[in-house]
Amino acid sequence: MKKIITLLAVIGMFGFQGCTGPEGPPGVPGQDGQDGLIAEVFELKNVNFVNDPLDSPDLGYYIYRKLDPKILDSDQILIYRLAGTIDANTPIWQLIPRTLFLQQGELDYDFDFSKEDFSIYAGGTYNLSLTPQYLNNQTFRIVILPGYFSTLIDKNNYNAVISALNINESQIKKIDLQ
Repeated sequence: MKKIITLLAVIGMFGFQGCTGPEGPPGVPGQDGQDGLIAEVFELKNVNFVNDPLDSPDLGYYIYRKLDPKILDSDQILIYRLAGTIDANTPIWQLIPRTLFLQQGELDYDFDFSKEDFSIYAGGTYNLSLTPQYLNNQTFRIVILPGYFSTLIDKNNYNAVISALNINESQIKKIDLQ
């Protein structure tokens, strides 16, 4: 009896190994074999804020760009502003939103995004046209971050974000708008 049960078990194992079901939906495509992680960084160089559509400096300034390709609904965008440099090879990146406290008043950088586009805003408690150095020839790094990944890193630290995403400087797309 034991031999019959063992024989049936072996036959059953071989029989079930040949069974297949329908193929499931494809997963999210990966980038360079990095476990499905899709992250991208691009740099906007020499970009100038433009005045709002009503042409009133009191209402602030903005930069608007479409995303190509569009991002996933779950993705997030982080935007860093080049605030200065320590030396030629060491930039200082500040995560926005950010408030600068200047002699003239407060200057706020902020942004919003959708899966199709993003806008960066500059507003303040004074006429921003009095400080064009904060509106013209600005450089920003836009980091497209997979939604599930965003809780794992310190977003305030640009270098930690780039390191965690395994992105090196040569992979950053530079877009010079001047």
